[in-house]
Amino acid sequence: MKFFGFRGGVHPPENKLQTETFPVEKLEAPKTLYVPLLQHIGAPLDPIVAVGDQVLKGQKIADSQGFLTSPIHSPVSGMVKKIEERVFPLMGTCKSIVIENDGQETWAELSKIENWETAEVKELLAMIREKGIVGIGGASFPTHVKLNPPADTKIDTLLLNGAECEPYLNSDNRLMLENPSSIIEGVKIIKKILGVSTAIIGIEENKPEAIANMKKAAEGTGIEIAPLKTKYPQGGEKQLIKAVLNREVPSGKLPSAVGVVVQNTGTAAAIYEGLVHGTPLIEKVVTVSGKATATPKNVRIAIGTPFSYLLDACGVDREKVDKLVMGGPMMGMAQFSEEAPVIKGTSGLLALTTEETNPYKPKACIGCGKCVSACPMSLEPVMFARLAAFQQWEGLQNYHLMDCIECGSCAFICPANRPLTEAIKIGKAKLRSMKK
Repeated sequence: MKFFGFRGGVHPPENKLQTETFPVEKLEAPKTLYVPLLQHIGAPLDPIVAVGDQVLKGQKIADSQGFLTSPIHSPVSGMVKKIEERVFPLMGTCKSIVIENDGQETWAELSKIENWETAEVKELLAMIREKGIVGIGGASFPTHVKLNPPADTKIDTLLLNGAECEPYLNSDNRLMLENPSSIIEGVKIIKKILGVSTAIIGIEENKPEAIANMKKAAEGTGIEIAPLKTKYPQGGEKQLIKAVLNREVPSGKLPSAVGVVVQNTGTAAAIYEGLVHGTPLIEKVVTVSGKATATPKNVRIAIGTPFSYLLDACGVDREKVDKLVMGGPMMGMAQFSEEAPVIKGTSGLLALTTEETNPYKPKACIGCGKCVSACPMSLEPVMFARLAAFQQWEGLQNYHLMDCIECGSCAFICPANRPLTEAIKIGKAKLRSMKK
């Protein structure tokens, strides 16, 4: 199979050695968990439990009648102590269900599909929704919606994202090393849902053991493993499609426009666990790293666990932390409070020192064009920054600002340390507000 690569991209320091050889360590859930009611792209959920209720592990505790939603389940057994606004890692605050863990790990009765191979597609999709499965690579798009494209859309290829191109992160890598069969079985289920015969798993070449492991697990299944050149942001949907299939997704369109559905490897595993074993999405594998971390780890932890609990478990020296980031350093979200909780989209927690963050002040743009060369979407970040500086928000549309995937390649490569990604985020927010 021939691979094509994609335009642009950068090569930031990988910083994966700190945790790539460490098996996933299961951490006990804390005494109190804070479960936000918004852990997917779409509208917030409504609680279906009340203060004082006893809940079981895996019990559904919030749902909505909205189309673009995904329910939430209790990560532990215990009592609902409060339903209130709490610190949220993606914005200021969010209504959350506060659960006091009783330490008993008493499971609710779990529904599952007895034989997915003979089940109807609508039954499989309904169960994926019921288990609260979303894209766990970070986007958190409800999976049952993504796997149900319009009837007039022809899908011919399922593409699995095993690139994990963000520096520091190793959660997907460890899954491919420790439990590749769950990914392969999940891929089989997705293939049935989409009605496709072609499935390809793209993995960057800096993960040779994962590539070998996945090839072995995929033997006899017809699922292809595609080793890809290591380059950020290889894990972007459009970049992965270009690199593996040499198809270009048109501006403003989704991957389905070129016959492709892209899923994260972890999401495929979650589908298998949810449908076959009945386990809802209530835990995440999180890489905790950064130079302020005494013992970097890959940990499996209950959703709703405050970041402070993870920092303590990994020996983070708060005095050395310059920035706390959920996710990777390129696209992650800086946190203003370590009391924010782990959510379905949490893949990493980085305690970064000033040595790892950018301590240099921005200088005047020198017009070198490096940001243009690095942009994987063939955009002009330099113009975004200039227009944003003069608050010419409408002019940003002429440069296709909304096509930007906010990968941060432009800001990383800029010799003047211009805050390009910040200007892009502000510009997008302004354009969205103007359309309301």
